[in-house]
Amino acid sequence: MKILTNLTLLFLIISSCSQSNAEKQVEEAIISFPERAKDMVIYEVNIRQYTPEGTFNAFASHIPRLKELGVDILWVMPIQPIGEKNRKGGLGSYYSIRDYTDVNPEFGSLDDFKNLVNQAHSNDMIVILDWVANHTAFDHEWTEKPGYHNTDSAGNVTWPEGTDWTDVADLNYENMDMQNEMIESLRYWVNEADIDGYRCDVAGFVPMEFWNRAKDSLDVDKDLFMLAEWDEPKMHEDAFHMTYGWGMHHYMNEVAKGHKNADSLIAFINKDLDRYPADAIRMNFTTNHDENSWNGTVFERFGEGHKAYAIFAFTVQGMPLIYSGQEAGLDERLAFFEKDTIEWGDVKYQDFYASLVDLKKNNPALFNGTYGGKPEFIDVGNPMTIAYSRKMGNNQVDVIINLSEEPQNVTIPETLSFSDVFGGGQVDATVTELQPYQYFVGSKTEGNE
Repeated sequence: MKILTNLTLLFLIISSCSQSNAEKQVEEAIISFPERAKDMVIYEVNIRQYTPEGTFNAFASHIPRLKELGVDILWVMPIQPIGEKNRKGGLGSYYSIRDYTDVNPEFGSLDDFKNLVNQAHSNDMIVILDWVANHTAFDHEWTEKPGYHNTDSAGNVTWPEGTDWTDVADLNYENMDMQNEMIESLRYWVNEADIDGYRCDVAGFVPMEFWNRAKDSLDVDKDLFMLAEWDEPKMHEDAFHMTYGWGMHHYMNEVAKGHKNADSLIAFINKDLDRYPADAIRMNFTTNHDENSWNGTVFERFGEGHKAYAIFAFTVQGMPLIYSGQEAGLDERLAFFEKDTIEWGDVKYQDFYASLVDLKKNNPALFNGTYGGKPEFIDVGNPMTIAYSRKMGNNQVDVIINLSEEPQNVTIPETLSFSDVFGGGQVDATVTELQPYQYFVGSKTEGNE
């Protein structure tokens, strides 16, 4: 009887634990975006250039390493077949879509892509697909459907007005049949490949009414994470959780050139915070596929200060982006219309970025949107040095960065004192000079007070 009682007790304990775990899983499952993304970091995947093979399967072998890096969101650049008519270069632009519901055979098969998504999910990552809603290739079948594209006075399908995108055909959003087909194409990848959201190319070129309708329709199938490649508050009215921090990025480039200073950067950020809704997540970065290919590598634009500016992008606000090869010290402009390959070598900055990701995830002051603290800027008496604190409850991160290639004299307030988490030493009123691009980051959490 005693044995039976003990076995019964053990069963009840196990059942209780199982029930708790089940309840925890249910609780996690019902957390929706944007809250689900409160501590996430995004990584842009350039399939064509990631490996010598340039395939889904070859990239998938890197997923365990990206998990170690701390990546949560894989943004995969467009995977559909590329148009041949009016193609630029030998392989064409990823953003010239010939068929919205097919796979570029150069990358592999649909099953290969599904396997990539499944592997990402098994490594606790979500996958968002790059979506080109503004235009198609000139040999997309929709160009044969009257009214699906914009035309010139002679009735010829045209490329987007005011651009040099001569390889793509501008879609006509006054045509509801086209809009409906576009929404069904978006739904295809959610249902067929179980993707978790979209990064929407030049989202501001497409009417907000469409995005809102598309998001409402897609929500029926799955709670999706939506990123707009655009920098306007209106994108957050309904459809999008995150927008590009293009403005801040351009200011960073100008400060690095010496054309602007930290004071102007602070003024911009404060204005940006006032313009956007409190729950808007802003995506910040030192590089991405556009910047790398057209404006230069982080070494060209930030020089020896690439780490300092990366720390700034990671800690000042919003969700940080890491681009393919950034953790390996990508020091070449990757070809956009041809095959090129990232040189991985010893992945020499993996630990640096992993430390930044770890800091972000473990200190709620750095969480995204309303889940983290707003930057409180600190006057250190130098226009080329930026200092700020972010606080959330009893959690706090303090940052000071020399944004220039010259030593800078600073005045540290007596109220500011912390030990640098990167091993740079102690920051307090005794620090009077920062070396070129020198930075200090302090972190306090409820667990280490």
